[in-house]
Amino acid sequence: MGYLVGEEAPVVWRGLMVMKALQQLLWEVEWGGLDVLVMDLPPGTGDTQLTITQQVVLDGAIVVSTPQDVALKDAVKGVEMMRKVNVPVCPPPFPSDETSMLIGNALAQLLGMIQNMSVFTCPNCNLSTHIFGAEGVTKACEKHHVPFLGDIPLHASICGDADKGKPTVVAEPESTRAKAFTTIAEEVARTIGL
Repeated sequence: MGYLVGEEAPVVWRGLMVMKALQQLLWEVEWGGLDVLVMDLPPGTGDTQLTITQQVVLDGAIVVSTPQDVALKDAVKGVEMMRKVNVPVCPPPFPSDETSMLIGNALAQLLGMIQNMSVFTCPNCNLSTHIFGAEGVTKACEKHHVPFLGDIPLHASICGDADKGKPTVVAEPESTRAKAFTTIAEEVARTIGL
């Protein structure tokens, strides 16, 4: 939307306008030969998420949440929405919450959950602090039988890199935070067969 409206202009759209924009994005953009299209969606179980599950063949969905209880409530609703709309929620074989969806040609599955802003390590003293809690997403994964894909740390460089338009995996490829993203991406790629 950033290219369609001014930088400070609000996007004040309701149901039908959102659905039309989504349909145009999916069906009228020349995407070329994509291996993967990742859609970063707001939290929740609204019209946008429902429309995507009904109109697009998905390879999978990933639910991202911070570890605190209030965020996990929305994340778990996202997991349960996938179940309700018959999107399998466990990639076979599986032993024993911002949702991203990967678009492709296979039956969709909930690929797992990611714990965002999992730990902050002070750059001055190297003390690690779990500002938002320590294991909220991992416990939710166990409870709801969803694979845990990994932790993304809370670090100022992740935000700074994004603001510069250069993802951390490009800006600082050898950093531990870049490796966290890479490890998760490799697991997702393996799961969907890339």
